[in-house]
Amino acid sequence: MDQNSELHWFPMRITYNRELKIKELLDRDHIENFLPMKYDFVDTADGRRRMLVPAIHNLLFVRSTKEHLTDLKMHKQEFQPMRYMTQRTQDGGGILVVPDKQMDNFMKVASVQDDSVMFLDNEDYLKRVGQRVQVIDGCFGGVEGVIKRIKKNKRVVVQIEGVAAVAIAFVPSAFLRFID
Repeated sequence: MDQNSELHWFPMRITYNRELKIKELLDRDHIENFLPMKYDFVDTADGRRRMLVPAIHNLLFVRSTKEHLTDLKMHKQEFQPMRYMTQRTQDGGGILVVPDKQMDNFMKVASVQDDSVMFLDNEDYLKRVGQRVQVIDGCFGGVEGVIKRIKKNKRVVVQIEGVAAVAIAFVPSAFLRFID
């Protein structure tokens, strides 16, 4: 695959919690992106309020070509807070690219902004290998993930390896199909 000229999803680190500003700039330039959001209580001058905030700070997914993203970062100062995420492998490593199918699964689950999903820390989803499943019905129909026990409950976890994971709070077992 040629990352330079083909469209791919790139997970990007955004420095100093500027992910909302970078998202706004990408939207303005009509560049497809995804910023997982969740509701949380935030202390403001008016008191404690429930607000929509980034679910994973300093992380934004951008669908573009590597060539275009690099050009933005190099020639437009407002995009300088974006950093490619890399993976370390025995043969060196490189810039992380998220496959379309994996990103579709993640976006379908992470787009839900209520208590039916929870964003996970590394220790929550790295504990054990689980059984691969596909949700066959309900609002998460078509999503593929792994069943894992988190906080004493079985959950379907959709993970982008080394980047992020989100778990569906409850899926009836009748809605699951096991995948080999």
